[in-house]
Amino acid sequence: MKQGKIIVIEGCEGIGKETQSKLLVESLKKQGFPAIEFSFPNYESPTGKIFKDCVLDKEGKGYFKEGYHHIDPKVVCLYTAADRKYNSQEIKRYKEKGYFVILNRYTSSNMANQGSKIEDDNERFYMYQWIDKLEYWLLQLPKPDQTILLKVPEDFLSIEEQKKTASSYQELSELYHWDTIDCIIEGRRKTIEEVQEEILEKIMEEKKYG
Repeated sequence: MKQGKIIVIEGCEGIGKETQSKLLVESLKKQGFPAIEFSFPNYESPTGKIFKDCVLDKEGKGYFKEGYHHIDPKVVCLYTAADRKYNSQEIKRYKEKGYFVILNRYTSSNMANQGSKIEDDNERFYMYQWIDKLEYWLLQLPKPDQTILLKVPEDFLSIEEQKKTASSYQELSELYHWDTIDCIIEGRRKTIEEVQEEILEKIMEEKKYG
C-alpha cells in the first residue's frame, strides 16, 4: 500500500485555514484520493478540552489568573503539544493507510504564535528549536510531508499581535522551506476557489508526489 502524506495548512487567524483544509479534503476525494482532516487544538479530544477551558479560558473556567496572553510561552507549548501527542496515533494510522492527512494548524502554529511574543531574534530562534525538539524528537510526533503557508501582508492586518505572528510565519517559512501562497494580490483578497486551486497545484507537483 502506498504511504500517505501529512499536509499542514498554516496562516494567521482569519485567513481561511479551516475553510481551505476542509475544502481540500473534498477536492482530493473527488480526484479519488482518500483524505481526512484534523484541526489543532482538537477541542473534541480530552487534551483539547483542557486547553480550551483551562488555558484559553473559552468558558470562563481558566486556571491562569494572568490570562492566556501572559502565560509563559513554554507552558502554553506543553499543553498544545500534549493535545497533538494524544491525537498522533490516529494521524499515523491514517497515513499508513495511504491517506492524505490534512492538518489545520500543527506544531508550526505553536512556533509562530509563541515565537511572535519574543522580540529578541536569537531568543525567538531558540524557541523555534525548543518546540521542534519537544514535539518531533522527545514526543515523536509525525512530521509533516508538506507545510503550506497562506500568506497575507502585515499591512493588511489591523491587530499588532497578528502582525507579529505574520512576521514569525514568514521567518519560519524561510527557515523550514515551506510552500507559500499569497492570499492578497494587487490589493485584493483572492477568492476561496483561487486559493484552493493553488493549494492543489502545490500538493500535486510531480517532484513531491509523482
